[in-house]
Amino acid sequence: MKVYFVSLGCDKNLVDSEVMLGLLTDNGHTITDDETEAEAIVINTCCFIHDAKEESVQCIIDLAQYKETGRLKRLVITGCLAERYADEIRSAMPEVDAVLGTNAIEDLPAALSAEGFYVSKRAPEYLPLPDTKRVLAADSYSAPLKIAEGCDKHCTYCIIPKIRGPYRSVPMERLLAEARYLAEQGTKELLIVAQETTVYGVDLYGYKALPELLSKLCEIEGIAWIRLMYCYPEEITDELIAVMKEEPKICHYLDMPVQHASDSILKRMGRRTTGRDIAKVVAKLRKAMKDITLRTTLITGFPGETEEDAQTLVDFVTKLKFNRLGVFPYSKEEDTPAARMKEQVPKRVKLSRRNRIMKLQREICAAYGKANIGKRFMVMIDGFLPEENVYVGRTYMDAPGIDGSVYVESARSLLSGSIVPVKITGANEYDLIGEMIEDEFAE
Repeated sequence: MKVYFVSLGCDKNLVDSEVMLGLLTDNGHTITDDETEAEAIVINTCCFIHDAKEESVQCIIDLAQYKETGRLKRLVITGCLAERYADEIRSAMPEVDAVLGTNAIEDLPAALSAEGFYVSKRAPEYLPLPDTKRVLAADSYSAPLKIAEGCDKHCTYCIIPKIRGPYRSVPMERLLAEARYLAEQGTKELLIVAQETTVYGVDLYGYKALPELLSKLCEIEGIAWIRLMYCYPEEITDELIAVMKEEPKICHYLDMPVQHASDSILKRMGRRTTGRDIAKVVAKLRKAMKDITLRTTLITGFPGETEEDAQTLVDFVTKLKFNRLGVFPYSKEEDTPAARMKEQVPKRVKLSRRNRIMKLQREICAAYGKANIGKRFMVMIDGFLPEENVYVGRTYMDAPGIDGSVYVESARSLLSGSIVPVKITGANEYDLIGEMIEDEFAE
């Protein structure tokens, strides 16, 4: 069949999508980028927060209309929305032909060949490891490596443990084989992802094996950058910091979502740390690596958040000055403890508190940007903007899709994925401007 595939949500979902694309091609199906030609459509959904849920539902509605043409034979829904709302999808959307839970991606070929409605959900403890190669997205020079599935933290605002199950680490040998395959396909940057990367290996090996995994990944030829995402502050060890400091391939960049700084709110969130402990971890990281870039995410308007709690968060951001920061107003998710909490904060207050922090963060980012003027960085090229006649890329300080960019002037043609020396000549709130250093360029 000709299959049109849509992948929504996070980079962890993208890995699942690429695995499913591999399963499709292994089973004789072809992939099309034209939905009007599709005989089957697969939508890998997300429902982490309300907006993601709405996007997934709207995507299903939009693509279900192709059933009317008679060409589209199978409409398959996979991912988090399918796991959480399988029964509702079946009853409310008769155009849908199959629903696969998050652990049932291996059943996609069967879902396409089945007659009538097909549903498959595996046990929460099951870890899907199909024997197939990922079909990578076009920008395969930067690719996520998902090292684990599920989560054991059970933060009170989060539905992921109920959707994705308990924490299950992918065996190290399998990850190394996958990373070697990615390198063979042209991947230069590995994004280490999971619901939480810092406790990798505890369930399999009885200890935190992330430093060991990183050291072995650094040995793979062709991989130039390794970037750590989703690191919980309380799980960051001295051993991990040492590996980051010593291995030149590991970017001095850490994505460390802390969510809040008020101890009372952290406790209500079910987080296992305090504002003071977070500050200590930040200080330790910056002492070990003077050039480290720290990214975090925060939640404003969590149930019970007072003006004092909100001010504590503002003071925290002012003092710690994270290099990169995102703020999300609390999203009330059904079936979570936080949704049942009293003292829900009005939407306008949540948004006002978010906007206040983002205004502060813009000033912090602008100061960091100005401080980089005149410096030299290696920049990974992501593409070319013909209307402006400049290349767009990233330094080690920026993760793809979520952080800033460097706009690079170059008289030489540059390929996406190439890593070139750039001198920074200007800056704005989030992005840098630079020019390639010709006399340092190596083919």
